Amino acid sequence: MKTEPEAGLYLHVPFCGKKCPYCDFYSVASVDETAFSKWVSAVSAEAKMNEDFPALFKTLYLGGGTPSLLTDSALKEVMANLRKIFNLDNLDEITIELNPEDITEGKLGTYKRLGFNRISLGVQSFIDEELEMLRRRHDSETSIRAIEMIRGAGFRNLSIDLISSLPGQSVRACRASLERAVTLKPEHISCYQLTIKPDTVFGKLHSSGRLKEVPEDIGEEIFIQAAEFLSGNGYIQYEVSNFSRGNGRISRHNSMYWEHLPYLGLGPSAHSFDGKNRWSNVNSVESYCEEVLNNRTPVSGLELLSEKDLALEALFLGLRTMKGVSLDVLKRYDGWEDALSRLSSLSLVKVIGGRMVPTLKGLLFADRLPLFFIG
Repeated sequence: MKTEPEAGLYLHVPFCGKKCPYCDFYSVASVDETAFSKWVSAVSAEAKMNEDFPALFKTLYLGGGTPSLLTDSALKEVMANLRKIFNLDNLDEITIELNPEDITEGKLGTYKRLGFNRISLGVQSFIDEELEMLRRRHDSETSIRAIEMIRGAGFRNLSIDLISSLPGQSVRACRASLERAVTLKPEHISCYQLTIKPDTVFGKLHSSGRLKEVPEDIGEEIFIQAAEFLSGNGYIQYEVSNFSRGNGRISRHNSMYWEHLPYLGLGPSAHSFDGKNRWSNVNSVESYCEEVLNNRTPVSGLELLSEKDLALEALFLGLRTMKGVSLDVLKRYDGWEDALSRLSSLSLVKVIGGRMVPTLKGLLFADRLPLFFIG
């Protein structure tokens, strides 16, 4: 009997209290409830357009932007509409991203009643000077109080986001944030190295010489020491930037991206993948709502992926994870054995159970490893 593939459902909430200077995800600075309501109507209409998406949804993820800015009424309405349109009875993981300063006991109660069972909290740093540089709207104590409230509300699957390799950051400063993080015992930690993107405030400051990236050797040391510290405190590094307390707390939704499984994205700028093709929505709340509410597709980009394209993506995605890639994938490339031998001699990969798996040092250069096979 043919079974549907498992898939993830992603909902992009494009609203923020203010735009962070390092962020290149699409969002607008708005807390306008009228805009929220129009977005709910548009997302619900786009969901209806995709009600025959050929997969069984196992995860739901509300990201952004800042989903915690949504009013209870907007969130309740959009969740009710999604459940009317899609079969969401098989969801194992339902995640919502929150900012520490937005959290109240009332909101947490709403999330619980709506079925959310995983919180992703945008802490970014436990050092107030770093939070000021990042122009965040919270301080470290606000993050700690937020975590206490999340635990008090009964959530037992908490992920916190941290940013490392900030301009001027030392290895010691990064370690201090991580030390505070592990004392709070989140089930999951995402520790992202800052990448300065051209179309951000940080990008413009960098191009004008007013902001300097952390030196490459310091960035590498920060990465290695962060990974070793978290591993020494009971966290499994299962992807370049992601650590979980045991295999049962791995982000199932994000793992679908890395494992090349289907996902449907709803909302402005959201991306989707059905196993063969990928498409993305227009990067504008106004244009998105106008298109969808007039019964037109909001898709602005479409990629028709060949078997070669899919194999290449599997290589790039797999080498970001500790699962690595099957040697059968490598055999598609001429000279693969020589490339594998060279990577092994550089201590960047090892072969385990018929798979090429990156070492910790290899994860540091994950995006470059596939070039040994396709270069």
